[in-house]
Amino acid sequence: MQTKCHLSVLIHEQAKKYGSKPALTFRSFGSLKWKSVSWNQFSMRVKQVSNALLNVGMKPQEKIAVFAQNCIQYLYTDFGAYGVRVISIPFYATSSEQQIQFMINDGAVRFLFVGEQEQYDKAHRIFPLCPTLERIIVFDSSVRISTHDPYALYYEDFLKLGEGLPRQSEVEELWKQANEEDLCNILYTSGTTGDSKGVMLTYGQYHAAMEANGKCVPVTKNDRVINFLPLTHIFERGWSYLALTKGAQLIVNTYPKEIQDSMRETHPTCMSSVPRFWEKVYVGVKEKIDSASPVQRKLFLHALSVGKKRNVDYLAHGKRVPLPLELEYKVINNTILSLVRKQLGLINPNIFPTAGAYVSPEVEEFVHSIGLKMVVGYGLTESLATVSCDHLDEGYTIGSVGRPIEGIEIKIGENDEILLKGPTITKGYYKRDTTNAAAFDKDGFFHTGDAGYLHNGELFLKERIKDLFKTSNGKYIAPQMVEGLLLVDKFVEQVAVIADQRKFVSALIVPDYNILEEWARENNIPFATREELCSNKKVNEMMAERIETLTQALASYEKIKRFTLLAHHLSMEKGELTNTLKLRRPVVYKNYKDVIDKMYEE
Repeated sequence: MQTKCHLSVLIHEQAKKYGSKPALTFRSFGSLKWKSVSWNQFSMRVKQVSNALLNVGMKPQEKIAVFAQNCIQYLYTDFGAYGVRVISIPFYATSSEQQIQFMINDGAVRFLFVGEQEQYDKAHRIFPLCPTLERIIVFDSSVRISTHDPYALYYEDFLKLGEGLPRQSEVEELWKQANEEDLCNILYTSGTTGDSKGVMLTYGQYHAAMEANGKCVPVTKNDRVINFLPLTHIFERGWSYLALTKGAQLIVNTYPKEIQDSMRETHPTCMSSVPRFWEKVYVGVKEKIDSASPVQRKLFLHALSVGKKRNVDYLAHGKRVPLPLELEYKVINNTILSLVRKQLGLINPNIFPTAGAYVSPEVEEFVHSIGLKMVVGYGLTESLATVSCDHLDEGYTIGSVGRPIEGIEIKIGENDEILLKGPTITKGYYKRDTTNAAAFDKDGFFHTGDAGYLHNGELFLKERIKDLFKTSNGKYIAPQMVEGLLLVDKFVEQVAVIADQRKFVSALIVPDYNILEEWARENNIPFATREELCSNKKVNEMMAERIETLTQALASYEKIKRFTLLAHHLSMEKGELTNTLKLRRPVVYKNYKDVIDKMYEE
């Protein structure tokens, strides 16, 4: 049963209900050992943070910021802030000094909570440039605080300010004053165009989102929900809060690169993620099938076809599964498909919400076929995550992004733009009156910038309107769709399609170097450097063949005519990727201008 209450008291209400039941499973910074805290312990820590914030002089609707990887202290701090009506602004742990300086000053942040050494060092360097910033509070006790820094203190010392709950009566008075109109978070979008805007998220939006998602997303108090995305990401934040309202246990994964190990060690039942995670799973399984013996390959392909027939052809369409198929699936599921899931650490899987980018129908079908309930959805920071998602009890179409959640009104505007209205939609961007005026139409609908259409109650995405490319021949190209086709190949790690105002489509491709190097050795192709490998004629011929196969369903004007293999990853450090790993196309095109121009030479 979902607990419906203001976020300021959610953890305390859950503690009354669940007491000593585990609420959070985590690893301390630098530790390999998983530990848990109960709902009672979670509640006590949150109260301590609320008391400590009052003791350092925080007032309602003033701001703190959290600059850290996912960690247990992050959750204590956020919910402690909510308890005293303080606004929490999350920063990505990978943000640059320039980005955090801008956000601290734009948001007038008073206290900055940082995670590890990297975040502390950046914060320490920009401290003199942030007039409103009073203190830096450090989560990881192993961080070396500068001897010339009188403004930093460790989180343990900050918590001592709330020990014994000296101001609990004031905290409880603030719980009574808590309302739906208060700002809960300001979440700065990383911006694929380079502009960063603070999306205002109120408690009312969270309340509406928790209620609407609670009705269609089947997560329960028995679930173990692991973090994959950073809590800064609205998808992970909204999903984690939903899980907490249902009494589920949160597994806090601090380092994204360790997610597969963490899954195998903790056996989660649910996880929200972006499509890239499942693309890599798909590539890995396909590789194992390809290298298996003929008998094993035949068995596994048969198992996949049975899984597809039951989970996609019947269940996805809301049709009853014939008894013979159900019996065959039961055997195959227990013997073959369960082994694939076990490799991922998924012993008792429930649901796996997936959004944030184009989901290849091929990958979506595969995930369902191995017996995992992928819940594909669509949303934005401005809509507090979910706009629509698969409603598993109503049937769903592979390739759609599901049905709108309750309360969301969708209108299809000019150029097929998706327009939104409802209680989960932001009131606007912080201190951006001009931007706000352009973001909403006269009827109050928010312009998403995404193109799509509705069919039989389900939403289908077409493309980011701003990302649609027009070739010099007048043909429109959807780059993300083309990129999505290539990313399911084991040799492709990153890809940027080029076509705008060009004669034909080209691409910059970052290969999976480990797999490509192994292939080159097996085929006796000598190389001393990645540059040599990426420019090798045989390597490029092999990649051209694969690209042709992957894009064979495209119209001729959409196909990639030329490509360049890059010897280095596209990176956040060079500004080519946002914190959510989306391409910043203008930066990529600028950084690789010479390479791109060369592909268009006659």
